[in-house]
Amino acid sequence: MIQKVVKKVNLSDYSEIKDNLTYWLSKSPEERVAAVEFLRKQYNGSSVRLQRSACVIQRT
Repeated sequence: MIQKVVKKVNLSDYSEIKDNLTYWLSKSPEERVAAVEFLRKQYNGSSVRLQRSACVIQRT
């Protein structure tokens, strides 16, 4: 059975950024890279490499 987790905090002292930083610093570098790779695959699809874009600029 899944246990419910309730955390009471004072709103004036609460910082979501601080909580997120604490969470990610508790993870190993391999876990952080795996999380970034997971998000990249969700955004860009399952392609191995990032897409390259080229822009041609004509000088006058």
